[in-house]
Amino acid sequence: MAIFHAILAGGTLRDRLVASAGGVIGIGLTGALALALLHPVGLSPWLVAPMGAAAVLVFAVPASPLAQPWPVIGGNTISAFVGVTAAKLIPDVALAAGVAVGGAILIMSLCRCLHPPGGAAALTAVVGGPVVLSTGYWFAAVPVGLNAVLLTLAAVAFHRFSGHSYPHRPPPVVQHGAPDREDVDRALEDLSETYDIDREDLTFLVQRAVHHAAVRRAAPQQRRPR
Repeated sequence: MAIFHAILAGGTLRDRLVASAGGVIGIGLTGALALALLHPVGLSPWLVAPMGAAAVLVFAVPASPLAQPWPVIGGNTISAFVGVTAAKLIPDVALAAGVAVGGAILIMSLCRCLHPPGGAAALTAVVGGPVVLSTGYWFAAVPVGLNAVLLTLAAVAFHRFSGHSYPHRPPPVVQHGAPDREDVDRALEDLSETYDIDREDLTFLVQRAVHHAAVRRAAPQQRRPR
C-alpha cells in the first residue's frame, strides 16, 4: 500500500494491524483485570501509563530484546522501586526525577532487563502526585508489577495466534562459510553502536542476506546460454 511505509525493518501493514489489535486486547485485559483485583480493596491507581509504552514493544516488536517478559516485568518493577527510593531520599523533585530515571537505566542494565517504559515507571514514582507518593514501595509491586505481569501474560496468549514467537526464540544459526556470532560481535565493536535486535537474530539475518546475495549473483550465470 502506497500510504504505508514501514519504519521498522521487516514491518508490514499486516504486522501493524496485528500490533494495533494486540494493544487493544492487551491493555484492555490488563486494565480490566487490574481494576477487578484492586478496586475492591481501594488501591489506586490500578493502571499506570508506562504500560501503554510497554504494549507498543510487546505487540509491535515482539522480537526485540527490550520487549521480552523479564525486561517488561523486571524493568518496570525495578525502575518503580528506584523511583520510589529517589523520591524518599531527595527532597528536590527535579533532581529526584533525574536520579530516578538515570538510576533506573543503570539498574535495569545491570539486571539485564533494560526496558524503555521502565524510565517512565521511575519518573511516575517521583511526579505521580500524592496518591502515588502515599503508596510508597508498594507502588512498585501494585500496580506496576501487577500491570506488567498481566500485560506479559496477555502478550504470550495473543502471540500464540499472531504468527510471532513470544517470548521470542531466535532461529537456529547454520554456518556455511557465512559470518558467525563472533564476526557479528566484532562488527558491533567496530561500529560502537547498540541495536535493538538480538545477536542471534542479527547473525541469522546476516547469513540469510549472504545466502540471497549468492543466489542473486548466480542467477545470471544460470540463465546464460551454452
